[in-house]
Amino acid sequence: MKLVVVSAGLSSPSSTRLLADRLTAATLHQMAAGDAEVEVVELRDLATEIAQHFVTGFPPARLAAALDAVAAADGLIAVTPVFAASYSGLFKSFFDVIDKDALTGKPVLVAATGGTARHSLVTEHALRPLFTYLRALVLPTAVYAASEDWGEEGLAARITRAGGELARFMAPTVTVPDSAPDVDTAAAIAPRSLHGAITSVDPADGFQVVPFEQRLASLRPADEA
Repeated sequence: MKLVVVSAGLSSPSSTRLLADRLTAATLHQMAAGDAEVEVVELRDLATEIAQHFVTGFPPARLAAALDAVAAADGLIAVTPVFAASYSGLFKSFFDVIDKDALTGKPVLVAATGGTARHSLVTEHALRPLFTYLRALVLPTAVYAASEDWGEEGLAARITRAGGELARFMAPTVTVPDSAPDVDTAAAIAPRSLHGAITSVDPADGFQVVPFEQRLASLRPADEA
C-alpha cells in the first residue's frame, strides 16, 4: 500500500509539516496489514513548477512525478496552512492541476494549521468541499491545529482518531469479530446506509448499520410495542 502526504507549509521547519508527520505516524501505527510505502510531497519545493504548468499546460518532471504519486496512492493526507480563512493558494493550485479523476474514491485525510482557533472550521467549509468535488472519499475526522493546540491532549486524540480512520480505509481486508456481525467495511456503507442508520464511526468498532425498523422499534414506548 502507498500513502502519499501533501504538505503545503511554506517555512522550514513548519507546523504544517509537523502536523502532516504526526498524522502519518498515527496512520502507520494503526495499519492493520503490513507497512505502507510513504511519499511526502512538499509543495513549497514545487511552487515554480506549478506556476509553469499553468502557463505552458505541461508539468515539469518533478511536478509530474508528484502528480503521478498522488494518483497512484492508496490513501492521501493533505495538510495546508490557513490563509485568509481558507486553504493556501499553493495548496489549491496543486489540486487544480491534478487529473480530474485522480482522486475518485480515494480516502483522504484533510488537516490544517493556523494561528488561532477561530479558523478551526476551515476543514469543513473549504477543504471538505474541495475534495468532495474531486470525488475523493473524505474521512469523517478532520484535524485542525491552532498555535495553542500543540502539546494538548485534545489534538493528540484527534490525530490518533483520524489516523485510525485512514488506516482502516486503506486496509485491503477488515476482520470482523464474531460478536459484531453487522459491522460493515467502507465499501458496504454507501448502499446499506440507504436502508439503515449508521450508529457508530469509532475506528475500533467499525461502521455499524442498524435497520430503520429495528431502530424505530427501540424508540417506541413499551405500551405500543
